[in-house]
Amino acid sequence: MEKFQLMALPYAPEALGPVISKETIAFHHGKHLAGYVNNLNGLLEGSPLSGLPLEEMVLKAERLRVGDGTSGMGGMLNNAGQILNHNLYFAQFAAPKADNKPIRKLAEAIVRDFGSFEAFKVEFQKKGATLFGSGWVWLSADKDGNLVITQEPNAANPIQKGLKPLLTFDVWEHAYYLDYQNRRPDHLAALWQIVDWAVIEQRYV
Repeated sequence: MEKFQLMALPYAPEALGPVISKETIAFHHGKHLAGYVNNLNGLLEGSPLSGLPLEEMVLKAERLRVGDGTSGMGGMLNNAGQILNHNLYFAQFAAPKADNKPIRKLAEAIVRDFGSFEAFKVEFQKKGATLFGSGWVWLSADKDGNLVITQEPNAANPIQKGLKPLLTFDVWEHAYYLDYQNRRPDHLAALWQIVDWAVIEQRYV
């Protein structure tokens, strides 16, 4: 059975500081994401989902889900979903940059659908700050290219709603607690400095 591997970061662990510290990267990527990878590989032994890409696995596991979310398809959905989410999350960042803004077609679509980049940021941060418990806030595109912001609890991903995920902020506490303690809104506001908009643009087009 071909096993999933922990994704390699496209930057040094300290590159995102002070927005995200080297210590947070070590725990978030090196412990939490690695744990999901190991868990999923264990669950795939003898599974009919073995060999599928992550996106297909998430969609199929949701349809076949049974149990209480800790074993069987529920456990597979949670771990595959978290790997998919985290792979998109960690790949979308670069070293902090002042006046960091979206580019090209995505920039035009954000103005079209939200009025301005600033208005988009306000709504995105609000959705992230008000998501109860653990989860993710996402910018996605529908089949017509229109942009939407969604709150996804726990390990959920917008592909389960027929959307194309573009940008995400992780609001599980392990994503920010070492650096920001309980100040989730401060964490969300700081993340704009490290978004690699070229990556998000590639996902959109």
